[in-house]
Amino acid sequence: MKLASLKSGRDGQLVVVSNDLSRCLPASDVAATLQAALDSWAEVEPQLRELAVRLEAGEGGAFDQAACASPLPRAFQWADGSAYVNHVELVRKARGAEMPETFWTDPLMYQGGSDAFLAPQDPIVMPTDEGWGIDMEGEIAVIVDDCPMGISAQDALGKIRLVMLVNDVSLRGLIPGELAKGFGFFQSKPSSAFSPCAVTPDALGDAWKEGKLHQPLHVDYNGEAFGRAHAGTDMTFDFGQLIAHAAKSRPLSAGTIIGSGTVSNKLDGGPGKPVAEGGVGYSCIAEIRMIETIASGGPSTSFMKFGDRVGIEMLDEQGQSIFGRIDQTVEKSA
Repeated sequence: MKLASLKSGRDGQLVVVSNDLSRCLPASDVAATLQAALDSWAEVEPQLRELAVRLEAGEGGAFDQAACASPLPRAFQWADGSAYVNHVELVRKARGAEMPETFWTDPLMYQGGSDAFLAPQDPIVMPTDEGWGIDMEGEIAVIVDDCPMGISAQDALGKIRLVMLVNDVSLRGLIPGELAKGFGFFQSKPSSAFSPCAVTPDALGDAWKEGKLHQPLHVDYNGEAFGRAHAGTDMTFDFGQLIAHAAKSRPLSAGTIIGSGTVSNKLDGGPGKPVAEGGVGYSCIAEIRMIETIASGGPSTSFMKFGDRVGIEMLDEQGQSIFGRIDQTVEKSA
């Protein structure tokens, strides 16, 4: 089953979307918003699935991805992990720092702003010049049901209700100063955008197993293939482990979003080559800059500038978009 939120008020209008993303049916009689559905998932899910059956039988009107907000236009909590430790290792190596061994056993995670997410095909608006180091980050995320404090990683997998994609926008130029204060990210992590559709794990078929999504993540930059990293490869911590980590000292409310961190692959003992050279490429600009720094002492690829465009999508085995497409252009605020 695929769900989306059409732009309407603060929290959107919940619709059920056909598997091929061509049609949708309003779910207003079942739940006005996705958060309302998540708050009563056990009662609401069967009714939403009835709408999904009607869609596959040919009912419904046209579905317009550009009319979508993020599935949860705002959320009670957005916690982003760093499950692809290869990415973390490259970050530290580029600045000459050793990576602690605990990074392989204890996930990194930060709490992001969740009061206003960007729509998946709305611009990334920045109020200054490009000196803030604007970057995209292609990621996977899950939305969970209520999770008790101390939940096990295995039990946490059963709490995953929906899966989606993320563009976790980062301002690389602001990160070092913020981290130097010893209090974590804030200004360097502006609003993120999520895919038009959030999908139940069962609808992902064999691609969803062991708490991981086993398909390449397509990241395009200014119309060219930039990344095709496989989301199920080199993921050190699965989503069950990430959820359990987030719930170590607190319960998680229904509607909490947990992110994977930047999807990153390490192949043949080294980082992936650019897509143009037959490699898997990258899911963020920072990673290719790290590799350039390691190879030649400094980066040659610049961060995003006004007018640059990023697309993030995942295709099934038949080449059909699973979640719809994140498609954003960087714009300067008026």
